[in-house]
Amino acid sequence: MTVKHSDEESLVETVRRLLAPGGCPWDREQTFASMKRYLAEESSEVCDAIDALGDEATNAQGPATRLGPNDREVLEFREELGDLLMQVVFHSELARTRGWFGLEEVSAGIASKLVRRHPHVFGDVKVSNSSEVLANWEDLKKKEKAQRGVLGGLPRSLPALRWAQRAGEKASHVGFDWPDAEGPRAKVSEEIAELDEAIAKGSRDEIEHELGDVLFSLCNLARKLGLDGEDALRKANARFASRFASVERRAEASGRAMREHSLEELDAYWNDAKSEER
Repeated sequence: MTVKHSDEESLVETVRRLLAPGGCPWDREQTFASMKRYLAEESSEVCDAIDALGDEATNAQGPATRLGPNDREVLEFREELGDLLMQVVFHSELARTRGWFGLEEVSAGIASKLVRRHPHVFGDVKVSNSSEVLANWEDLKKKEKAQRGVLGGLPRSLPALRWAQRAGEKASHVGFDWPDAEGPRAKVSEEIAELDEAIAKGSRDEIEHELGDVLFSLCNLARKLGLDGEDALRKANARFASRFASVERRAEASGRAMREHSLEELDAYWNDAKSEER
């Protein structure tokens, strides 16, 4: 049987068939909890696909300058968005089986929220820049969810660096922030000095405490510089992986195992790999 996926409704019907009696045994065994890891994985794969778009991922809205609809990067991006959409539909259909809601209610809910949170578009509120838009968004969100507080909406499962930067952003929207990057840069130096003191004392708990403060301060500095700390670290990880792989190849080409090389030799391989990147 051929199933046509022409629109969102067909996707809903397909997932509904998978979950129905006589559908897919594996799908019918799944729960919200068992699907959590797939939801996280698909979100990460969308982020990877965005990174693969290169410069196009950072361009403002408008026509593409390098990639077309049939380029591999674009097709992979589209596919990964589809996989993520399937997760939303799957969870919605699991909820429907419990009599809670379906994709229709999910879609209606977010549409209504977008209208409420954009009174400068759908109402008569005036704004002059995106900063005012974000400030209004946080004010409206706080009124809607007053019991949660400014940071209450941040998911506990966010990566720690991402949580720290988002916390700084949210705090800044209610006026708790430095005026420029000089403040957090000075704070980084202050926290590193306190880390050095903790290391000198040798207390593991104090070292962990101060190291956390250093990392948190670096996230604030990244935010004030207009950068994303999580992305910066991910790119640093990729550079390390690439350079280390080069070190491994050079060591192997020498006919000796890495453990048989001195640190000076390995460091020379590393510097060669670094120079090649430039």
